[in-house]
Amino acid sequence: MFVPIHDANDLRHIRLQVVTLGLIAANVIIYLTTAMDGLDGEAVLATVYGLGYIPAVANGHLDLAPALAIVPDAATYLTYAFLHGGLLHLAGNMAFLWVFGDNVEDAMGHVRFLLFYLVCAAAAAMAHGFLYPFSEVPLIGASGAASGVVAAYLLLHPRVRLWVLVFGRIPVPVPAYLALIAWIAYQFGMLVIDIGGEVSWAAHAGGIVAGLVLLPLMKRRDVPLFDRRIVRPRAVTVVPAIRRDV
Repeated sequence: MFVPIHDANDLRHIRLQVVTLGLIAANVIIYLTTAMDGLDGEAVLATVYGLGYIPAVANGHLDLAPALAIVPDAATYLTYAFLHGGLLHLAGNMAFLWVFGDNVEDAMGHVRFLLFYLVCAAAAAMAHGFLYPFSEVPLIGASGAASGVVAAYLLLHPRVRLWVLVFGRIPVPVPAYLALIAWIAYQFGMLVIDIGGEVSWAAHAGGIVAGLVLLPLMKRRDVPLFDRRIVRPRAVTVVPAIRRDV
């Protein structure tokens, strides 16, 4: 639907979003490492099957070949979220994490945000495994965890104005609640329409539900829900002396 670019929503409780930056760095480093293995198709396949989440394996319906078992089956509920199938796949997920992750981390604190992110990733895998329990296709990508971050941001800052890239090329400023509610509705709509497609809409939905449930429980006590403060991106801030009615 769109790619978020900027929100100009200042941090209030932390000085630097170290966990968000660390997660982005980890995803990029792992992508570069596995992308280098792209010259060897067998190595890529082994990485995806060894670290990706495979419902049939996780649900006990299939045994993974010992040579592919890099980590315990339970660990793949998290490891899958650090693998990506291509540069656009990686860039899209990291854009959402970059724009929305800092303010969610600010609302929770570093440790709780890391836990929140990982739980959302696991919830996304569980939702995918519930809908496709016998699937032998590995699930990879951070979109489930990022979906949880998006849902949390919506509960925190629905009135912040975002710059989003529509159709991959048109920058548009919109209120967060319009963009994010539309985005969430799209995920659930595609979950019904695109059954069996290449994108795991179930994982997105699982991450969203986890984010909506966990944010009220994990945020700082003094952080309100549905922040009423309107924050405009710097690119569209109007100088008070020449302000005009809009």
